[in-house]
Amino acid sequence: MMLETGGNGSFEVIENLLKDIRIPKFVKVKQKFIHPQAVDVASEIRNQLKDSPLWAVLKPGDTVAITVGSRGIVNMVTAVRTVGALIKEHGGKPFMIPAMGSHAGATAQGQTNMLLGLGYTQEATGMEIHATMDTVEISRTPEENLPVLIDRNAYEADHVVIMNRIKPHVCFRGHWESGLMKMITIGMGKQKGAETAHNLGFGHMPEHIRQIATEALKHMNVLFAVGLVENAYHETCIAKVMSAKELPETEKELLIKAKEYAAKLYFESLNALIIDEIGKNISGSGFDTNVVGRYHSAFASGGPKINRVIILDIAEKSHGNGNGLGMADFTTLRAAQKFDFAETYPNTLTALLTGGVKIPMVLPNDKLGLQACMKTSNLENWEDTKFVRIHNTLCLDEIEVSENLAEELKKDSRFEIIGEPYELTFDTNGNLF
Repeated sequence: MMLETGGNGSFEVIENLLKDIRIPKFVKVKQKFIHPQAVDVASEIRNQLKDSPLWAVLKPGDTVAITVGSRGIVNMVTAVRTVGALIKEHGGKPFMIPAMGSHAGATAQGQTNMLLGLGYTQEATGMEIHATMDTVEISRTPEENLPVLIDRNAYEADHVVIMNRIKPHVCFRGHWESGLMKMITIGMGKQKGAETAHNLGFGHMPEHIRQIATEALKHMNVLFAVGLVENAYHETCIAKVMSAKELPETEKELLIKAKEYAAKLYFESLNALIIDEIGKNISGSGFDTNVVGRYHSAFASGGPKINRVIILDIAEKSHGNGNGLGMADFTTLRAAQKFDFAETYPNTLTALLTGGVKIPMVLPNDKLGLQACMKTSNLENWEDTKFVRIHNTLCLDEIEVSENLAEELKKDSRFEIIGEPYELTFDTNGNLF
């Protein structure tokens, strides 16, 4: 997206308004989270599938479609590679399918490129990607007569393996949020399936996921499913293999664990939050709304109350998908110029949530963006603004806070101050190093 500054083409007036505001010093801080032990994902999966009766239906030469989503998930490449290798050892022919609804521009090539960018290459996994946006209607739900759609390549395969991380959703609450049941309903349903599930809004999403996924499981040849749960330190702490019959109840139990282990910001309120980057690879909403307390849906709530949020950039792996930018108060020119309409809007038009794709106030660089947060902080003295800075909502164990906030945290056992105060350093363009 190209932005024009208007007038004489400069930000001189804005710079003059903000230039004399002194940005406070910052301090590095660790947040202490519950820390369940990490597991060896490959060993966990192999041990659970060793001599398992789940292999009984797999015949030599059978094809197996393995679902892969659009998120950057720790150890998922390893998990997919392990499952693929085990299928081959049992005589099957595995391949990967993108199970990401309308993401990546709602095109087969876009979804393939996203998987490759996340590391799901043939060299890394030992399998090819078979991508299509075509779906097949395999049934309809008895309650509301909703179509149950699945990826055509999955439909034509002899078996399907459902794989995903299980975690809290950013837009709604239910027994099943982000995970296996949602992947069946929306991920495997592609554009049309995602549209069906979203059509009446997120208030209906928990019930639609239950209806569609439950019906789909009756008709799909699911070989097995694998659910991963991460702790707050981005370590896989649970890798659970389950049958199709076990899937709904097991996922409910794992979601409870995922919420218990999730990283968060230990603040009830803040003057300002700096987010270095957002992206579709980080969260479906660009950033984890549960962490920031900013939502584009009325069916989720919680998190800190933050007066001003600034987003500095869009991650390269997001390929221009700037969903989430609209929930901030400020952003930078470089982030706004990376915002790709074709990558961002299809998912929004499907999900029916427009708040995340609006364009906030655009500042020419990071420094002026931080000063704008302070200028609009509603404080008598702008320099009293209490900041928290995070790289993204996946990186919360080590954060940066303004010096005036660090003094308060010294008394809180959930935090550890790990350095001396320092000035933020900016390059000649006014952007943070």
